[in-house]
Amino acid sequence: MNIFPAIDLYDGCAVRLVKGDYQQMQIYSNDPVSVAKQFEAAGAEYLHVVDLAGAKDGTTPNLETIRAITANTSLKVEVGGGIRSEEVIRTYLNAGVFRVILGTVAVTEPEFAKAMVAKYGEQIAVGVDIRDGFVAIKGWTETSALSCREFCKGLSEIGVKTIICTDISKDGCLSGTNLPLYRQLSEEFSMNIVASGGVSSLDDVRALKAMNLYGAILGKALYTGNIDLAEAVKLCGAQN
Repeated sequence: MNIFPAIDLYDGCAVRLVKGDYQQMQIYSNDPVSVAKQFEAAGAEYLHVVDLAGAKDGTTPNLETIRAITANTSLKVEVGGGIRSEEVIRTYLNAGVFRVILGTVAVTEPEFAKAMVAKYGEQIAVGVDIRDGFVAIKGWTETSALSCREFCKGLSEIGVKTIICTDISKDGCLSGTNLPLYRQLSEEFSMNIVASGGVSSLDDVRALKAMNLYGAILGKALYTGNIDLAEAVKLCGAQN
């Protein structure tokens, strides 16, 4: 299983939210490139980046920070947050990002998502952000009428290879992750599934690995010291 340490960006800083609430934001570093280098030194091969400002308005306000990360590390960087046009997709790929994550637009404009998957293949992933069983959009500020299962079925049908599934109720809470959700998804769909939200101990990592998931995102637990990244990477073995 691949480990994806996470950096959430806001105003050029590495921050964390609680349950996606912008009013509950804590700044952990004003030097995200240094944080990325620390993750790389601990053995990480991947990095999950979310532009929290971009998630709200569909722009790329932290592009230069992301470009600096790709230029100064060998990490495979995936980026999400407000990616709603092909222009933004190309901008990130040209900045050295290896995969972009569609969120809101995959719900509101499914034909666009289908066209981007057809054109860019595995360079496109989709974020499946779940609140009370339904898909949340627009930086988690709204909840759609799409159920998790219905949405994932549609993504599978248009050829999406990788989904990043977040249980919003668990995100940033250090309360453990939603193991039943990921078990259900892994049994029903053949897509690469990345677990996100509430992964707060090596036991969580161990349990997700036992499901043969493609990956797990580690966020707040790294910044608080609840999980040692080097230990998590070692536990999961060779990344692929």
